[in-house]
Amino acid sequence: METFVKTRWAIDPTHSEIAFKVKHMMISTVTGHFENFDAAVETEGEDFRNARVNFTAQIDSINTKSRDRNRHLKSEDFFNAKAYPDLTFKSQSFDGERLTGDLTIRGISKEVTLNVNLNGMAVTEAGSIVVSDKVKLAVDVQFIRQE
Repeated sequence: METFVKTRWAIDPTHSEIAFKVKHMMISTVTGHFENFDAAVETEGEDFRNARVNFTAQIDSINTKSRDRNRHLKSEDFFNAKAYPDLTFKSQSFDGERLTGDLTIRGISKEVTLNVNLNGMAVTEAGSIVVSDKVKLAVDVQFIRQE
């Protein structure tokens, strides 16, 4: 009988970002992120298959670079941050490419499947290259006709 050693992985908030993009009026894309979040992963050894993932984002930390929009998203019209302060995800299964679990927003849970790119593991030492010399930039703009 095999015995598996459970390994716990904590998120590195310094090198992590939880961002989202959503179409506005089906024309432009609004980008935002959560500034306060936490995530943990539990695996059997260092193999991430069947890993268990738990994620929480504080709704009050939403940032879309617009104070008015942030306030509106936190209101009862959208997330209702006062009554439902957290967005959570708790995984059910992970096959190495797809992570399935329950996403809970405003107290309502729905099963979602997320595509995952597991980029591997690395140990960095002084002098190692840790930042690419290539940067991808995406620009979405929306124009308003001026009279």
